[in-house]
This record gives sequence, structure tokens and C-alpha cells, in this order.
Amino acid sequence: MRIAIVSATAQKKGIPTYVKALQKGMESMGHRVDIIDAWTEDGFRLPGYEYLVVVAEQVSLFGGKMPEPLAQVLAVGSGLGGKKSAAFLKKTSPFTTKALANLMRTMEKEGMLINWSEVLLNDDQAQAIGKRIGA
Repeated sequence: MRIAIVSATAQKKGIPTYVKALQKGMESMGHRVDIIDAWTEDGFRLPGYEYLVVVAEQVSLFGGKMPEPLAQVLAVGSGLGGKKSAAFLKKTSPFTTKALANLMRTMEKEGMLINWSEVLLNDDQAQAIGKRIGA
């Protein structure tokens, strides 16, 4: 299966290790996985994937706000309506549940069907989750 991981970190700092661990887990199951950095890439390629995984970090400690580039990348990728997807959020504060709800709201606004959501704690958990996607 062709899977795109949209990485939306809180700051422009590259691809985190937990996103790479998630990719490694998916690739070990035979999937073709590409990482799209929300800070540096656009979303024009997103409709070409069978499954979308959005991994984000909240910007503020208390508000649960998502990074601005995430909404822009998803909005540019027209044709996402009905696309199966997963929402993962890196645990950074006690208010992670609110941030995960905001992430899912952002994805559902573009018509994506979220069939999996979870909070990521570390690289090992991310890799184990990656092995279960598409299985």
C-alpha cells in the first residue's frame, strides 16, 4: 500500500525520530511510505496515496493548537474527501487529548475518514504502531 506520513512538528526542525520509527515499522510490513514535511512541502501529492498518516505536535502547551502549515498542506491537497487516514500526536503536555481532538477536527474538515488515532509516547511505540497499519 502507498502511505504518506504528513509530519507537522511544532517548530521547523526537520523530521523527528518518532516519525522515522513509524515509517520504519510500516516499511517492515511491505508498504511504500513517503514522509511529507508540512513546513517544507506542499500537499499536491497527497491524493495519490491510498492511506494518509498525520503526525503532529501541539504548538502551545495548554491550548492544543496545531501548527499552521498542517492546515495549509491538507487544504492544498484537494481530493482528500473520503481518504482513509490515521491521526497521531506526540505527547508533550497533560492537555494532549484536546490537541488530538483539534488535529482530528483539522483532518475531518478536509473530508478525511479517520479510522485510527493515538498518542505517541516514544520511538519504540511508534514503530510498533507502524507495523499494525494496513495489516
